[in-house]
Amino acid sequence: MDLGIKGKRALVGASSKGLGRGCAEALAAAGVDLVLNGRGIEALEETAAAIRALYDVQVTTVAADITTEDGVPADITTEDGRARVLSAAGQVDILVTNAGGPPPGNWSDWSRADFIKAFDGNMLTPIALMQAMLPGMITKGWGRVVNITSAAVRAPIAELGLSNTARAGLTGFVAGTSRQVARYGIAINNLLPGIHATDRATSLDKGVAAAQGITLDEASTRRQNSIPAGRYGTAGEFGATCAFLCSQHAGFIIGQNIMLDGGSANITI
Repeated sequence: MDLGIKGKRALVGASSKGLGRGCAEALAAAGVDLVLNGRGIEALEETAAAIRALYDVQVTTVAADITTEDGVPADITTEDGRARVLSAAGQVDILVTNAGGPPPGNWSDWSRADFIKAFDGNMLTPIALMQAMLPGMITKGWGRVVNITSAAVRAPIAELGLSNTARAGLTGFVAGTSRQVARYGIAINNLLPGIHATDRATSLDKGVAAAQGITLDEASTRRQNSIPAGRYGTAGEFGATCAFLCSQHAGFIIGQNIMLDGGSANITI
């Protein structure tokens, strides 16, 4: 299917690996020029080189911590990581927000600082990026925003309370904002991944393995067996869904929370 977005320009957060990279690759396959962001320079440049080799698109890389006003990699000298990313990106047609989730834990262990960090990474950063890009999209009369959140928004996971809380706040913001800007040809939606075969899955499986005294392989197998699809999702299929939501065909999909969890959450509405 021709997605109708060849020649558009996209900013994709946390796109050096995992789900962000899957989205970046799918957009590049559709002919979209990319601005890739990540904190690890080596992984970011490797991803950019791989995409340039496969697709005839322009790829710009910005190594910076986009989740804080002043947090950047130690070997990057700049006063404001987010401002650096926005400056390099300029005005884009497509925005894909993404950041790693906060660590699992217990409600009694989380401090105010833990919640603020989670809010900065998984709520306030995507809101700030949308506020930066939406005015230009309104002027153009076209835009697409996809926020990568979590299936835990609709089916909260006890040990992911920090993520549940922050991402639920983002969901509320999107619910209102998406309907305010839809008349300008802008579609904002959220993608809610369950467990995919990424570093995040490995991290969670390690936690389960340590807690239950089993091997990492055993933890992974048990978790995959608990998913109706019988496996973890892939970054490729996740990216394909993201690219469709960014396409010309998705203009009537507004403010939705789309689950990609292999059927794990038995939610019908």
